[in-house]
Amino acid sequence: MKDQFALNQGQEILRKNIRRLCEEMIGPRTAEIEQTGVFPENLKQIIRKNGLIGFPFPKAYGGSGGDEVSFCVIVEEVARVNGDAMMWVSQNHLGAQPIVLAGSEEQKKKFLPSIVSGETMCSFGLTEPEGGSDVAGMRTRAELRGDHYVINGGKRFISFGNMAGYVTVFAKTNPSAGRKGISCFVVEKGTPGFSAPRVEDKMALHSSPTAELVFDNCIVPRENLLGKEGDGWDIAMRTLDVTRPTVAAIGLGIAQGAFDAALNYAKQRVQFGQPIANFQAIQVMLSDMATEIEAARLLTYRAAAYVDEDDRRMVKFGSMAKYYATDVAMKVTTDAVQIHGGYGYTKDFPVERFMREAKFSQIVEGTNQIQRLVVARELLREF
Repeated sequence: MKDQFALNQGQEILRKNIRRLCEEMIGPRTAEIEQTGVFPENLKQIIRKNGLIGFPFPKAYGGSGGDEVSFCVIVEEVARVNGDAMMWVSQNHLGAQPIVLAGSEEQKKKFLPSIVSGETMCSFGLTEPEGGSDVAGMRTRAELRGDHYVINGGKRFISFGNMAGYVTVFAKTNPSAGRKGISCFVVEKGTPGFSAPRVEDKMALHSSPTAELVFDNCIVPRENLLGKEGDGWDIAMRTLDVTRPTVAAIGLGIAQGAFDAALNYAKQRVQFGQPIANFQAIQVMLSDMATEIEAARLLTYRAAAYVDEDDRRMVKFGSMAKYYATDVAMKVTTDAVQIHGGYGYTKDFPVERFMREAKFSQIVEGTNQIQRLVVARELLREF
């Protein structure tokens, strides 16, 4: 791949089409979604009808076979207008990635078609109450008994966990083996012993529920094991390597949306007889915001291109992009609130929502502190 990166003509056309869809169909519903905490059924249908959920999945299972760079374009544009819609678009890409990467052909044919169509949500069951960043320290156990596994334990902060048709759950089948003792299973909704008793009361993204999962002697068929026993750690890490540029695109879209709002406000807000955009202090803020967004965009799409090429550098660049783009989102949204002054702290303007969504992007799929450690590990490995 060339050192410089730019979207091709097809990807630019895709961006224009998705932006039009978002501005005409999704953006105008944002205030309603914020007020009700419910994602409208007709918007779900629009997302499905336009193939946004199935875009990155293989054609063999009903997807578009789209590349990761183009999917990042989609995610960025959706996040630019509505974070909740972004969650509905991107969730299955994360949740079902273990099936794509490690599932047998029989498993893929069984689980993927309804996930790809958006008919079924698929959650990613990795994080635990006492084991977020410390994946190897998970306490959930899976014991093989004849033709089935019995899972006991719990997961926390699982997006759509209370409504997902499937959850890719990570549990230890050999507790004494550390991370080499982790395995991955597909747990189906309605399985005896599986429940989602609690939904988190979050500061943002209220129409995309985040649930606690409980496994109490949960019986899972042996054929729902993905790969072999002990493959779970590799499946989880490979999944996150693929999806981290998508999280970077989320931060990128949030930052762009906040910047657009701040620029528009600065051109209209009059103080001391002129628009505040005429003042150098505001101009410097806008310049820094725009520059950092463009830098994050280049890094994000370069990382996604490495995923498309199955290049080992996806690990380092994915983590770089994730922490840089989402840190930029936090800074840009904070500055956007500041440019709005007192109005930025009210819900009459969108920037306070962008600021709350930006904090989510810094934490999800590995905190930004962990991402820096991943980058450092890769640098030391390379040199």
